[in-house]
Amino acid sequence: MAENKRKRMEELVLCLNNASDAYYNGKGEIMTDFEWDAAFDELKKIEKELGIILPSSPTNNVSADNITGKKEEHEYPALSLAKTKSEEVLVKWAANRPIWLSWKLDGLTLVVTYDEGKLTKVVTRGNGHIGTNITHLASAIKGILPTINTKEHLVIRGEAVISYADFEIFNMESEEEYANPRNLASGSLTLKDINEVKSRHLQWKPFTLVHCDRTIISWGERMSFLDSLGFNTVEREFIAIPSIKNIEDVIAAWTQRVTDSARKDKQPYPVDGLVITYDDTDYAATGSVTGHHATRAGLAFKWQDESMETELKFIEWSCATSTISPVAVFAPVEIEGTIVKRASLCNISECERLGIGDAGTKIMVIKANKIIPKVICVSKRIGSFLIPSVCPVCQYPTEIVENEKSGTRTLHCTNHYCPAKQLKKLARFVSKEGVNIDGLSEQTMQKFINLGWVKEYSDIFQLKKKEKELKQIEGFGTKSCENLFSAIEKSRIVEAKQLLYALSIPLIGKDVCNRLLSTYSLEELISMSRPTTIASQQLLFNEAYADTETIFSTIAGIGPEKSTSFVRWMRDENNYTQLQHLLQELTIKQTTTEIKGKSCKGLTFVITGDVYHYKNRNELKAYIESEGGKVTGSVSKNTNYLINNDTESISNKNKKAKELNIPIISEDDFISLFNK
Repeated sequence: MAENKRKRMEELVLCLNNASDAYYNGKGEIMTDFEWDAAFDELKKIEKELGIILPSSPTNNVSADNITGKKEEHEYPALSLAKTKSEEVLVKWAANRPIWLSWKLDGLTLVVTYDEGKLTKVVTRGNGHIGTNITHLASAIKGILPTINTKEHLVIRGEAVISYADFEIFNMESEEEYANPRNLASGSLTLKDINEVKSRHLQWKPFTLVHCDRTIISWGERMSFLDSLGFNTVEREFIAIPSIKNIEDVIAAWTQRVTDSARKDKQPYPVDGLVITYDDTDYAATGSVTGHHATRAGLAFKWQDESMETELKFIEWSCATSTISPVAVFAPVEIEGTIVKRASLCNISECERLGIGDAGTKIMVIKANKIIPKVICVSKRIGSFLIPSVCPVCQYPTEIVENEKSGTRTLHCTNHYCPAKQLKKLARFVSKEGVNIDGLSEQTMQKFINLGWVKEYSDIFQLKKKEKELKQIEGFGTKSCENLFSAIEKSRIVEAKQLLYALSIPLIGKDVCNRLLSTYSLEELISMSRPTTIASQQLLFNEAYADTETIFSTIAGIGPEKSTSFVRWMRDENNYTQLQHLLQELTIKQTTTEIKGKSCKGLTFVITGDVYHYKNRNELKAYIESEGGKVTGSVSKNTNYLINNDTESISNKNKKAKELNIPIISEDDFISLFNK
């Protein structure tokens, strides 16, 4: 018996450590919180019975990130919190003392230190005692202030998180795809390019002040002190006298902000529970350390997952983005107050791990963290798990791809242009930020794709031809169809910046769209990106022609990577053909600067280098346009003046201007000639 328990203990340690490694290092989630907690509790029980704790046991270690870089020992150990799913345990732990309740943000803990009013270091939590120094990335993480208005020594712990909204945008704009915001945050801190990290919109939110030179006993006052310094600290609520009633009421109110998508104050960041903390920091410091938990430092509350058994009807293979994902469709069950009929099975590896079978298989289902339906185990398997050999949308052959790092197996369609792979892009196209087709949701778009009605953007504007068939679909009566067709017609007139963003060009977000269109018209951007003759098309294979991919890199905030991404998208024949089809359906508006004068009328300028009299080059450009002139990004025979304060520069623009006998004028010259 003892031998069997020892073997089971070893199995649990290995399983839990593998799951923690995947979770903390951006490799995807291979166990739900529900499964992890159950296995962890089972391990603790066996350890107590045998009186043995293995050195590698997660009950005796803090899970660590494996971010590479210079290692640094923490001044104050970053211990993990003990966890509970019971309100009664919270009340007992509070011991009638004033407490604070806050979000348990689901990101990466970073310890930030200040001295003499300046940021001195940023270190990941690591294993709680030694982390990785990532100070070089501090400027790319919003919320980590470079300077503060106090000279004292401060040590602050906070969570680096990415909002659900920014996560969705990243997955649509990038060729990479992450399972959840936490994985994206983890993966981002392994990057070396600061600009790339910045583009992922990490936010650092302090959740406790570990040390300051002044005496502040109240945890709440410590957090208010951080607020006064300009930090965006974690949201919190004070409970003066903890009791079962007020603890339950507060937790219920906060839980609604996670589960109710209609609430305006819905939590925008991923959370995996709540944290309660003593207001009296002196009392909190008197606790002992058990394993890697400080008993009075705080207590994490994890939501109780209600599980229900149901029967699998079939596996639906859902085609979206780059993968074909299995979805369990089962007999409806009520969980957490709502009816659940479907749950993602993520990938082939997850189906095999669970032991998913065919129709009739009995499965246990939860709503992880009160939100996401999840199959946690198979209670009775019927038949075998079948993997489709062809894509359910385009009928091209499928292939199984195994991730080199995690070993996760996923199913993919071999057709690069499969309409289903464009779902996220089509959803962005019709979104409010895109061409704004009100009422056309991602779920509805997926139906249209699977029916073969929408294969590219322009097909959306032909949906009225399917009116008869559409009215046969559940939820689409006469009024619904009228509203949809009306919204589609309204969207035919669209701003150029919205259309450009709607195309989901990799790396081309809203800011980049605005910058591109502040320099060129949409028509110019398209024509400048592509060869116009058969002879020039042959240059696509020529290195000199490849250099023109960076043609827009001189625009402030663009750079060679974004320029190359834009140009390559435009040069892809499939993209270009679809864009031409789309432009036939639309009327493009491009807001231009109001013309107030005539001093630059009919003249074309190129601006390069720094400016001094104007705030920036965009302000100078706006003035030229307001005086009837035009500003372009490159010197050509159509250029009338090159504005460069370094008129003797040997830059490429100056060389080109001299070759074409185009006057090179300074900013002072320009003001003298055209700003009288």
